[in-house]
Amino acid sequence: MHDDQVDVTTEIVAALIQDQFPQWSGQAIRRVPSTGTVNAIFRVGNDLSARFPLRLTDAAEALAVLEQEAQASAELAQVSRFPAPEPVAFGKPGAGYPMPWSVQTWLPGTIAFDTDPSASDAFAEDLAAFIAALRDAETRGRLFSGEGRGGVLAHHDNWMAKCFEESKGLLDVPRLRQMWSHFRELPRTGADVMSHGDLIPGNVLVAGDRLSGVLDTGGFGPADPALDLVSAWHLLRPGPREVLRRTLACDDLEWERGKAWAFEQAMGVVWYYVETNPTMSRMGRRTLDRILHSTD
Repeated sequence: MHDDQVDVTTEIVAALIQDQFPQWSGQAIRRVPSTGTVNAIFRVGNDLSARFPLRLTDAAEALAVLEQEAQASAELAQVSRFPAPEPVAFGKPGAGYPMPWSVQTWLPGTIAFDTDPSASDAFAEDLAAFIAALRDAETRGRLFSGEGRGGVLAHHDNWMAKCFEESKGLLDVPRLRQMWSHFRELPRTGADVMSHGDLIPGNVLVAGDRLSGVLDTGGFGPADPALDLVSAWHLLRPGPREVLRRTLACDDLEWERGKAWAFEQAMGVVWYYVETNPTMSRMGRRTLDRILHSTD
């Protein structure tokens, strides 16, 4: 999926575990089919998952990121009533893999890419309860880091210009440019709240049309209160989407900013993953379609 991607095999994972965590060396190791774009994931036995960053970077920098993500994941798990992975250990480079890696608890369940909860009001209510719990968590004076989504919409102009250029022939770029010209002007009014930051189908677990767990929690941190509303467009059809909005008591501006963050994310994944991760690319198209239909 990436030009600088590092390949990881079950043989490499087995060798790393044998060398660094011999207490788990007898466990079965299975690569987890995943639409994820950041880590290769391997299940270790029944209770653990090992996560290997896909993109090559400096080992010390990679370890700092893993430690920060582990701290964020542990903090989110304390405030969420829905299960979330918890950090267990860090691995070191070795056996053909050049970077640090991490081990978490394994959560059973089916991701929303594989079982679609978009028509479920109960799922929307669960999602709203999860978002509300995160919003109620203490920021402890922390502010948005300035990286990625969750700050000022207009700061993404350069990225969006690249997305529009790359999307020619894939999407109705003139109409989408016009939408961004509206979105980028939406003013920020609310103070930062704690947010998951990436509520897409691959990061939520579903059981019987209910939310059963949340994955990829390492981005938990302060951001625009509208950021987690991307889930309304990535995960829900119109009826349940209104359930989410009503339950969270979103005003018009916050709701529109949530739509803007979903738009920014969707524009990026359509073209970037059109060949290498079709599931993610299709998600982007579906999200854009939902946003376009909401303005018709």
